[in-house]
Amino acid sequence: MTDDRPALSPAARRLVQTRRDAERAATSENVPAWLRTAAGWSWRFVAVVVAVSLVVFATARVQLVFVAVFLALVLTSVLKPVTDYYARAMPRRLAVVLAFLTAVVVFGGLVTYVVASVAGQWSELAGEFNDGIEQIVRWLQSGFLPVSWAQISEWIDTGRQWVTDHSDDLASQAVASAGSVAEGFAVVALSIFCTVFFLTSGGQMWRWFLDQVPEPHRWRWSAAASAGWYSFSGYARGTVIIAITDGILAGALLAILGVPLAAPLAVLVFIGAFIPLIGAPAAMIIAAVVALAAEGPVTALVVTLGIALIGQIEGHLLQPLIMGKQVALHPVVIALGVTAGTVVAGILGAVVAVPVLAVAWTVFTTLRRGEPPGEPDDVVRDVPAELDGGGNGTDGAAARGAAQNP
Repeated sequence: MTDDRPALSPAARRLVQTRRDAERAATSENVPAWLRTAAGWSWRFVAVVVAVSLVVFATARVQLVFVAVFLALVLTSVLKPVTDYYARAMPRRLAVVLAFLTAVVVFGGLVTYVVASVAGQWSELAGEFNDGIEQIVRWLQSGFLPVSWAQISEWIDTGRQWVTDHSDDLASQAVASAGSVAEGFAVVALSIFCTVFFLTSGGQMWRWFLDQVPEPHRWRWSAAASAGWYSFSGYARGTVIIAITDGILAGALLAILGVPLAAPLAVLVFIGAFIPLIGAPAAMIIAAVVALAAEGPVTALVVTLGIALIGQIEGHLLQPLIMGKQVALHPVVIALGVTAGTVVAGILGAVVAVPVLAVAWTVFTTLRRGEPPGEPDDVVRDVPAELDGGGNGTDGAAARGAAQNP
């Protein structure tokens, strides 16, 4: 009896033998395949969690440096278009100086106006807010679901008792805050210092970094950095634009309705817009309470409806139009990220959570793609377009061309 099956090649025989050995090993270990797979995923997941925890721990140890670099990247993303515009007619270093002067004039004038308006009306604002709270308390006593004054007094006493019990902690936090003024100046100075170099020679710094990476992996670093910077800069610029728009819309609404202190309340809305999900609504609720005390329930209801309308405009028009797909995160992810950031680092964590998540997701999706989009020599020395300052008056394209063809 002859065997008509074709003879296997040596490579095929080795592959068959390897599979048989693996099957025998699995049988001898008596471990199901699903358990081996789950164990493999488990230790990898644990390794990722440990790595992320180490990064968070290291960041917390150098929090001031992290804040300074984060602020420098925000300033770079905002001032980069202005610098590029000025650089068309002058050396880039002079353009950077002029961009900073422009920012100082614009934001300095805004801050001066805000401080003057708030300082002159702060006591009145606090009085109007207290009157609104008292009116709400009276409605709670005589509304459809009446609340007795004894219950309200019990809530107030509970709050006072909590303050008394935690007075030592609050005092220590106040002392720490007073001592952090010098640290705040140091952070601002360091962030401005970094911003100057990011704007003048960001492209050269990035090319130097890529030269330290092994050549086969440079295209991955270049693609991930470009995508991450695109997402971060889009979020930073979009947040500033949306905050300004929210403040203008809120100020216009309050001024039209005749609510007093419209300018300080609009400033509160502007500042609150930098804290995702909760900042702007909290500021607008304060505006509604002031409207209730000053103009009555009808005006307060109109302000509340206007607040909801501004929120809809921001969520369905401004964010898709300004940010587009640069920050493609689901609202649930944003809510969980803001909550986790608040738990880990307070207000600072709430502010940086969304851009960090957006950049991390963008970098992950970029690295998950397949092969590089072209020959490695075409991308290994690429510079993220937003970071490429060109240096010494050259534009970004010329700098990249000079780097790729030394």
